[in-house]
Amino acid sequence: METHGLDVIADAERKGTPRTLFWPWFGANVSILGLSYGAFALGFGISFWQALAAGVVGIVFSFLLCGFVAVAGKRGSAPTMVLGRAAYGVRGNRLPSVISWVLTVGWETVLCALATMATATVFGRLGWGGGTETKVVALVVVAALTVVVGVMGFDLIMRFQTVITVVTGVLTVVYVVLVADHVRWSAVSAVPAGSAQEFIGALVFMMTGFGLGWVNAAADYSRYLPRTASSRGVIGWTTFGASLAPLLLLVFGLLLAGSSSGLGAAVAADPIGALTTILPTWFLVPFAVVAVLGLVGGAVLDIYSSGLALLSAGLRVPRYVAALFDGLLMIAGSIYIVFVADDFLGPFMGFLTTLGVPIAAWCGIMLADLALRRRDYDEPDLYRPTGRYGDVPLTPLLLTLTATALGWGLVTNSTANWLDWQGYLLGPLGLGGRSGAWAYANLGVLAALALGFLGTLALRRGRIRVQEAQAPSPTVDEGATA
Repeated sequence: METHGLDVIADAERKGTPRTLFWPWFGANVSILGLSYGAFALGFGISFWQALAAGVVGIVFSFLLCGFVAVAGKRGSAPTMVLGRAAYGVRGNRLPSVISWVLTVGWETVLCALATMATATVFGRLGWGGGTETKVVALVVVAALTVVVGVMGFDLIMRFQTVITVVTGVLTVVYVVLVADHVRWSAVSAVPAGSAQEFIGALVFMMTGFGLGWVNAAADYSRYLPRTASSRGVIGWTTFGASLAPLLLLVFGLLLAGSSSGLGAAVAADPIGALTTILPTWFLVPFAVVAVLGLVGGAVLDIYSSGLALLSAGLRVPRYVAALFDGLLMIAGSIYIVFVADDFLGPFMGFLTTLGVPIAAWCGIMLADLALRRRDYDEPDLYRPTGRYGDVPLTPLLLTLTATALGWGLVTNSTANWLDWQGYLLGPLGLGGRSGAWAYANLGVLAALALGFLGTLALRRGRIRVQEAQAPSPTVDEGATA
């Protein structure tokens, strides 16, 4: 079991090369869920080519942001949300840590629930059950696998993700071959084009559904790399490993969803299970394996990072206890999604967009802070409120709140009634209000990202220069956990 929590990884324990980052990132994003994003994208009312462009740009750009954040892990050898203290201060960083924790717990819950529903669907088609009892057993197995690997920590995760990469990669190719005859290009090419606003909405959804859901954890795995590792390599292998599978899956998902409007509608209710309806019976069990492993691969990284975010938010317990606590929340949330909720896509899109706004603001601030620094982080001061990074600096916190308020005013979530308060700036800014053409473009995510980045460049440059002018701390407090 990994004993490290928020502490700095000692030089003697740093290992690997940037190439090793391919395995965890590919394994976490090779999920069959990537096929369902084809239906999600076309649901914005755009054509195949528009959806493809939105997907490629949204996926690659958002994971490129992860690659940049991962460089901070190599430079500071601490978890992502600890490195954020350089921008937010030691205790001021608790705000983004809480947001990060909610996002990662939400994602692991969604992935666990989807794995459970997919298993039940497969068993139902095979005539082996598929009802409540099957769902309970599937939930127990999926949750146990996710929690055990997440609690054990870094070394087991890296091995587990390598296995997932190989197994799911092979079985996914088999799936594509088996259902390729369901593609009807005449139907796909006949899907009408949408407006620029609908295209932007799909683009932002792809960003929040992929890379922006990982930026707050991107340095958690690169922190074990030696300081001498290539920054370009870290960026390149993180982006490549994370983007490769989603791009390939998206293309085929678009072809399938564009060929059958019925399949596209079914995906909205059961994103994984709907994909089994076009499979031959003999491949259902292998499909269940690839679906569950792919989803668990993402959930494992989430539960590991959610535990670290919870510690960074101020909880003083060992890392494995925090991960175990998050696992219990994951199980409770999965029970609600599987056994109570009657709609998946609406709440899912509302969750991604709502939390995507503050995370985009954090990402902009974090990237600008990283870009302005010419020296590695002073590691002891990441744990000292009286150090160079401060305790609760107001500028980044106010910038985050301002960017979030602006962002929430420019997004809407009509399918989630509890979020109908959003979009309050669409009318005053002349964008047509909550029912206008810009209502579903989700401009707020892009606005929050840009305001966080540009605001930090403009307001924090001098402060960072003062920080870096100070002499390095004499010792590295590698046992710090605050």
